[in-house]
Amino acid sequence: MENIDAARLQMAFTLIFHIVFACIGMVMPFFMVVSHKKWLNTRNPIYLTLTKSWQKGVAIFFVTGAVSGTALSFELGLLWPEFMKHAGPIIGMPFSLEGAAFFVEAVALGFYLYGWKKIPETFHWFTGIIVGISGVMSGILVVSANGWMNAPSGFDYINGEFLNIDPVKALFNPAWFTQALHMTLAAFTATGFAVAGIHAYQVYKKCNVELHKKAFKIAITFAAIAAILQPLSGDLSAKDIAERQPVKLAAMEAHYETKKGAPLYIGGIVDNETQEVKYKLEIPNALSFLAFGVFNAEVKGLNDFPKDEQPNVAMVHYAFQTMVGLGSLLMIAGMLFFVAKYKKKSWFNMPKFWLLFALLAPLGFVALEAGWIVTEVGRQPWIIHNIMKTKDAVTPMPGIVFSLYTYIAVYTILTIAVTWLMARQIKFLNSVKTNEA
Repeated sequence: MENIDAARLQMAFTLIFHIVFACIGMVMPFFMVVSHKKWLNTRNPIYLTLTKSWQKGVAIFFVTGAVSGTALSFELGLLWPEFMKHAGPIIGMPFSLEGAAFFVEAVALGFYLYGWKKIPETFHWFTGIIVGISGVMSGILVVSANGWMNAPSGFDYINGEFLNIDPVKALFNPAWFTQALHMTLAAFTATGFAVAGIHAYQVYKKCNVELHKKAFKIAITFAAIAAILQPLSGDLSAKDIAERQPVKLAAMEAHYETKKGAPLYIGGIVDNETQEVKYKLEIPNALSFLAFGVFNAEVKGLNDFPKDEQPNVAMVHYAFQTMVGLGSLLMIAGMLFFVAKYKKKSWFNMPKFWLLFALLAPLGFVALEAGWIVTEVGRQPWIIHNIMKTKDAVTPMPGIVFSLYTYIAVYTILTIAVTWLMARQIKFLNSVKTNEA
């Protein structure tokens, strides 16, 4: 295996795992503090049991995310030394601030985990909010660094050198806001549906029904709101991509020819040889409108760009279709929850309702992973858009394939450990007998 292939596989593999751990670590504290607040307000022991169970989940994913995130930071230098040589001084600020947010999160989590009956109740609850906010800030700062790779700024590129560096401008690059907003909503959607789905399945099985119903309603409320808002952030992201990375937009929709009034494709099979998408549904003029706000706007096609500057069209198109399709499904499911909550309370007594949400549990993370494939594969062949190609950033040292195998082993062990711990937590919740105060 060539170094470049091994490096790409390792980065893809570790990111696929880390993003799950990181998103759960970002979002779970908010479920925990809502349950905690309900305990403080009602003194219902079910909420206390739920809060203490979720705090263990938060701790597990905090540690797991720290391990996988640390591995990723070493990986950047190990696999992409040429990238880090130039990018390090420019995007060091978001990574440094992310480290500071991480330490704030760690301190607050320590107060929260060990503060029961030792510190004032309100302050104890507030430390949980700090855990959640600092976790989200960590995620936003890392996404800002990724946004810089898509929209490099804060420097002058002269004769192959990065000069006149402005770290603040790099931090607030043109892509940071749309990416951070889209990613944060995606994290709440994916984690909320996953947690709600797990509890919905327990209700479906009639295990400690009252506790799991309360847990479901907390998690799905966050998830449903985020899923309903997600198309708005997606629209902002699409318009941003259309302006800055037109080749990525062309790959997302598999449009080969430049066209005014470009149609939007739904589904379809990409045929790169004939440069067409077969078996697709086509909405006339929709892509032009969504990308530029004008039905007759011109959308550039892939053939306007050199072949060696085009991403893998089929992979980007399928990932984009997966993300949009599943995101739309989860948005509809979120609406159904609110209908059930405010208009059709009888749905909560129907086993099919709980089975539906149990089946939806993994789909948010599938959509999340698909979205990151669009972001990363769609930027190729560039590691820094229009500045440095990925092949020029990879390490010249041989044997990266052995690093790949090591990382696969480490992340597999982490996944097994987390799965076992979370399964044990669910089993514990089902065994607990709680009575309302």
